[in-house]
Parts: sequence; structure tokens; C-alpha cells
Amino acid sequence: MPVSKFFRGDQRICYANKEFETLFGQDAKDCAGKGWSILAGFTDESDPNVSLDLAVLKDGGEFLGFFRAERPRPLLVEAFSGLIQNEDGTENYRSAALIDITDRARAEREEYARRIRDKDILLRELQHRVKNNLQLIVALIRLEARNERRGERVDLHTLAGRIESLHLLYQALSNEAAGDEVDLGHYLSQIAAAVMNTCAVQGIRLEQKTEYAPVSVNTARSVGLVVNEVLTNSFKYAFEGRGHGVITIECLRQSEDRYRVVIADDGVGLPEGITWPIPGKIGALIVQTLRENAKPDFKVESAPNKGVQVTMNVARRAIA
Repeated sequence: MPVSKFFRGDQRICYANKEFETLFGQDAKDCAGKGWSILAGFTDESDPNVSLDLAVLKDGGEFLGFFRAERPRPLLVEAFSGLIQNEDGTENYRSAALIDITDRARAEREEYARRIRDKDILLRELQHRVKNNLQLIVALIRLEARNERRGERVDLHTLAGRIESLHLLYQALSNEAAGDEVDLGHYLSQIAAAVMNTCAVQGIRLEQKTEYAPVSVNTARSVGLVVNEVLTNSFKYAFEGRGHGVITIECLRQSEDRYRVVIADDGVGLPEGITWPIPGKIGALIVQTLRENAKPDFKVESAPNKGVQVTMNVARRAIA
């Protein structure tokens, strides 16, 4: 593996390991101070017009491909490169990792390359989704901070529960078999367990009935936040003055690509004149996000001493 440092407007080799010496048949000291042109003898197996030295300088930070050379002996290498930047974003070091695969069958190399590309695509998608979730977390925290400035009490346990629901979604996506969909039934069961663990009160029972329900990631995230919000509210407010009660959550298949999600309690119901979500509160933002991402049939029903029921009919993929 050779490493170069940016010096006087150009990258110059400053290090090469013993494996590099063996591969090239020359002393690493002879490479010191030279440019990446020392790799010019390697050309892309798929495009002979692309040399390895130019690929290292152009791409940086990823799998470059397979490169062939005839000297000092017939060689085929798998090439990767990396770029290390200064704090201000300017170029500093570059590295190249060359793996001798001369004896590896071409079919094996192509299959390995496909797996690398698939892994890279999955990683990039996960990074994008993590970024979106972090932005949503920041928005939730800022809303709580704004409410606090208005004199309202900030409930950190509730905020933590919202963040936990996003964490559970990320865990599902991190599964190697995960694709563009998430099992909503399993995901909501995990959220319910997390809320129960945080908010459980003696005498309050949680009943679940969920089925396999694959949905898009955006739909799962939005429905999950609403379910977390409703369950948390039920545990906190539905049974004031009572020593017992039942909260239920269902996620049942209505058709091949449509599901019914219900969260209900048999508590005291919403106070007279109050609807949920309350405009201006975080719950309203969460429901708005649900409407935008999942476009569900959404209904909230409540009656004195008969509890609250929230119903969402969601599609496997939201209709644009």
C-alpha cells in the first residue's frame, strides 16, 4: 500500500509497505518523492484507456476496479483508494490499496465486485436515512426548547421515547437483509415494548395483535412516531384516578397492500372541548408528518369514560 502527501501543489509518495515492494519488485525507498505515475503501467481491465494513477487521483475514497499490468510480471490487482483531508477540507494524504488477484477466476471477481457495490449502496442509503432521522430529532428538540421558553415544562422522558422510536427503525434498517421496506407490525411491537418499559404503571395492561405488514421506510417512521405518541399519552393521562385499565395496539392486514393500525385505551377519554393532536404542539407536527409521508385515513375518536381510539389505514407504499 503506497501513501502520498500533498506537497507543493502535487501528491508525492511518502510511504510504501513491504507488500508493495513484493508486488512491484522494487525497493520502497525508490518510490519516495515520486508521483502516482509509478502506477501508470496498470490499466483498467474494462477500459485500457484508464490508468491506475489517474484513477487514484480522480476518484479517491472508494473501490476503483480491476487493473492489469504486464511488468515486472503479469499482474491483476483489485484497487481501492482513500483521501484524508485537512480540517479546512483541502487535500492532504492519499492512499492506494492494491490486492493481487491474478490467480482469482474472473467470475469470482465479478461476483465479489457486485457484493461490494451492493454493500456500498446499502451503506450510503443507511447514511442518508440516519441523516434524515437526525434532522427530525433536532426539529423535535428545538420545538421542546421553544415550548420551554414559553413557560411550558419539557418532558425529557417523552422526548427520549420519540428518539427511541427512530433508533428502533434504524436497527431494523441495519439488518443485512433489510431493503426498502420494514415490517410495520414488528416495528410497532418494538415501540410498544419500549414505551411499556418506560411508562409501565401497575394495573395498566398492554395488549398487542400485529401481523406482518411490509411498508416503506418513510411510512414506518411516521406511523411509529404517532404510535409512540399515542401510547405514551395513554399511559400518562388515560387512567388518572383509576387503578387499572387496558391499552391495545393492532396492526392488521386489510388487503395485500393495505393495513389498519389502531391504538386504543378504555380510560377517561379526552377532556371536554379538547381534540388530539393539539395545534401548536409536537403531536400536531408528528401527525402532519404522517399525513405527508403516508397519506393515511386518519381518525381520532373519544368519549367520556370510554377512552380514546386512534385509527390509521395505511398503504404499503404511500400514494403520491
